[in-house]
Amino acid sequence: MPNPSRLRAAALTVTALLLSSLVTGCGDDAQDEDLTAQQLGWKDCPAPSQAEGGGSAPSPLPNGDQWQCATMKAPLDWDDPEGDTIGIALIRARAGGDESSRIGSLVFNFGGPGGSGVSTLPAFGDEYAALRTRYDLVSFDPRGVGRSAGVRCENDQQLDAYFQQDATPDDAGERTALLDNTKDFNAACEKNSRKVLPHVRTTDAARDMDLMRQVLGDDRLYYFGISYGTELGGVYAHLFPRNVGRAVFDAVVDPTQTSEQGSLAQAKGFQLALDNFAEDCTSKTEDCPVGDTAQDVKDRIARLLTDLDGKPIPGVFPRPLTQSAATNGIAQALYSQDFWEYLTEGLEQAYAGDGRILMLLSDLMNGRSQNGEYSNIAAANVSVNCSDDKARHSTAYVAEKLPEFRAASSLFGDFLAWGLVGCTDWAVPGAADHPDVSAPGSAPILVVGNTGDPATPYEGARKMVAALGRGVGVELTYKGQGHGAYGSGNQCVQAAVNGYLLSGKVPAAGTVCS
Repeated sequence: MPNPSRLRAAALTVTALLLSSLVTGCGDDAQDEDLTAQQLGWKDCPAPSQAEGGGSAPSPLPNGDQWQCATMKAPLDWDDPEGDTIGIALIRARAGGDESSRIGSLVFNFGGPGGSGVSTLPAFGDEYAALRTRYDLVSFDPRGVGRSAGVRCENDQQLDAYFQQDATPDDAGERTALLDNTKDFNAACEKNSRKVLPHVRTTDAARDMDLMRQVLGDDRLYYFGISYGTELGGVYAHLFPRNVGRAVFDAVVDPTQTSEQGSLAQAKGFQLALDNFAEDCTSKTEDCPVGDTAQDVKDRIARLLTDLDGKPIPGVFPRPLTQSAATNGIAQALYSQDFWEYLTEGLEQAYAGDGRILMLLSDLMNGRSQNGEYSNIAAANVSVNCSDDKARHSTAYVAEKLPEFRAASSLFGDFLAWGLVGCTDWAVPGAADHPDVSAPGSAPILVVGNTGDPATPYEGARKMVAALGRGVGVELTYKGQGHGAYGSGNQCVQAAVNGYLLSGKVPAAGTVCS
């Protein structure tokens, strides 16, 4: 877990990448066509590229219709809109209701940054079936992701080594090794993706979405953003407030925080999720197989990670389960309460010397398929975050911050603190300390926060509402566990979200679902 932004990837996205490389490159020729008038050549979708996570072509929809894919031209450089273009990969499921009741296209971003919407939307399309009664469901690979001029950094073998490195250095030598590995990764990104790297900021993706809105034929953007997708949606609302239709933000990124503050908040969020997992396991009527009390569960996990730092155990051959991989795997399992049973089983096996389950969970976090090939989620994640975030931290600065991070989480603090060096020597200057999402004049945006969310802590929802501005953000609270709320299946949350998107009924601010 060398980069804390790895933990920002939505659980939906990384799961779809495992369930599920041709990359559309940059155009060489300038163009003078009106891109807003372009016609999309929708066709049945092929299998996802390896950059999108691989796998099979999406299965037909329940009514027998096929998922359709197309490529939209967008400027490589939005400051030079008549220059070179790139292709933005799109996917859609046509609305299933009467044409007369169709509202338009509902555009999804599932998070990351770096997640492929083209591979994610079909994997979880059933969860949004109610919304397809009045919308075409649409998602996309944001620029730098998957088929949309996907950023390439290190190859599969290099990534295996990169994710196995010691991400919590204990001495000067280990700190140097971590920084050198980070510099090598970042240099590979610059070497292999030099042309697109300066143009993958969130503001660029937001401009792509407004072009997408026009090409899809909608006067307003109807949008469902999850995790990082809430940041992208907020930036869109800031840039184009009058173009916002009905929008929902779920699993909300705090737009007021720097990358350091966000990582510290995540340390607290994952610690809270771990506390909840331990309490849940030990409060059941049957014996908890990984501890006698909640504190015992956490103490045993801490001892396991300490032991793995000096002596890894067998993982997925030929890779051993290292301390870094085990921590990654534990974090991945905390994204969803549905994964807690796998965490229990994985810990039980690891205590017996078998690290396979925790290793598979770690691979899920990093976008590694069982065939040993990686999607480009890691490369895209770093590229977008380092292009957005102005901060560049030294190892000396991180060392000073370790006590604060350890106080937030004895288990995750070191990992998230040392991840702050992830943008060291990045080729593109960072844009700002944090995104601007102020959106005066925008239509209401429903902002859904989950009190038990580890990756985007609940407090971020209230900060997003305030930052959007008076009369724009409408807060809805879900008292639950895991990353996000709508996908939990909670009927109260889904009724509120569906009511707004389908009928325009804005729930009362401060509504609480449990």
